[in-house]
Amino acid sequence: MLRVGLTGGIASGKSTVGEMLVRRGAHFLRADTLAHQLYAPGTAVYDEIVRHFGREILGEDGSINRARLANIVFPARVNELNALVHPAVIRAQNEWMDEVERRDPGEIAVVEAALIIEAGAAADFDKLIVVTCNFERKIERFAGRTGMSFAAAQAEVERRSAAQLTDDEKARHADYVIDNSGSREETERQVEKVWSELQSLAHQ
Repeated sequence: MLRVGLTGGIASGKSTVGEMLVRRGAHFLRADTLAHQLYAPGTAVYDEIVRHFGREILGEDGSINRARLANIVFPARVNELNALVHPAVIRAQNEWMDEVERRDPGEIAVVEAALIIEAGAAADFDKLIVVTCNFERKIERFAGRTGMSFAAAQAEVERRSAAQLTDDEKARHADYVIDNSGSREETERQVEKVWSELQSLAHQ
C-alpha cells in the first residue's frame, strides 16, 4: 500500500485536494477529525489540555471551545498544544493506515494534516503532497468559510501562519506540489497528474 501525506498552510485548499483524491479512489483520513475525537471530554488529551490552558477554554457543556483555545495558543503557545496533541494524532493516523493496508494492500491511503512536517511525521509516509496557494487567495477562502471580514481574516491567517512553515519551506519537503491559487479546473489537472503517478507506484 502507498501511504501519502497531504499538507499545506492554512486555507491553502488541502481539503479540496483531498476530496479530488477521494473521487479518484483514495482512502482518506483528515487528521483534524482525529484531533476532534481526542479533544472530547474524558480523554487523556482533553485532561492535559485543560490542565495546561485552564478551564476558560471550555464551553458551557464542558467541551473544549476551539476558538477560545486558539486565542490563547496562537502563536506563542502553539508548540505547547502540539506537544500534547501530536503524539496521539500520529499514533491514531498510523493505526488507521495499518488497518487500510490490512484490508486493501494494493491501495492508496491519504492523510490530510496541516503540520505533518512540523510534527516530524513526514517519515511515516511514502510520498508527501504539499498544497500551496497565494496569500490573497488564502485570505479570501478563510473569510468565505468563517464569515469574517477580509481584514479580520487576514489577521487570523497571519496569526496562524506564524505557527507553521511557509509554503516555500513546506514545498522543499514535498514529492509533489499542487498550486491551488488558480481555478478549480487547474487544480483538478494537477491532481489528476499526481494521482496517475501515485497509482503507478502503488501497483508496482
